[in-house]
Amino acid sequence: MRILLRSFSFIGFLTVILLGVALYLDIKEMDKTEGGYQPPYTGVTGETLDWDAMDLTASGLVRRGHVLNFLVNGTTGMISLEFLGFEFEARKLSQRAIIVHKPRAAFIRRGFKPEF
Repeated sequence: MRILLRSFSFIGFLTVILLGVALYLDIKEMDKTEGGYQPPYTGVTGETLDWDAMDLTASGLVRRGHVLNFLVNGTTGMISLEFLGFEFEARKLSQRAIIVHKPRAAFIRRGFKPEF
C-alpha cells in the first residue's frame, strides 16, 4: 500500500511539474517582441507574430501550444486562450499589437473582414 501511495504521489508531482513547464513555454512563445510600448510604437525588437504559420479556424487563427492555445478572432480582434480544452476570453488586440504585428493584413489575406 505504501509503495502504491508513493508511486501515485510521484506521478502527481511529475504531472504538475511537466504541466507548469509546458505552460511556461507556451506563454513565452506568445509575443517575442520587446520595446515600443508607447505611441508611435517604434523601436520594437524581436520576432513579430507569424500569422501565416497559425492554423485557420471558422472564426480566426489559432497558434497551438503544448497545453495553451492562442486564438484571435478575425473579425473582432478578440484574443482568447484555450487551456486544456477550456476557452477563456482574454482581451482585444492592443493598438501596439495591431501596429507591430499587423494582424489586419494577415486576416484579410486569410479571407476575414477585420473590424478592429
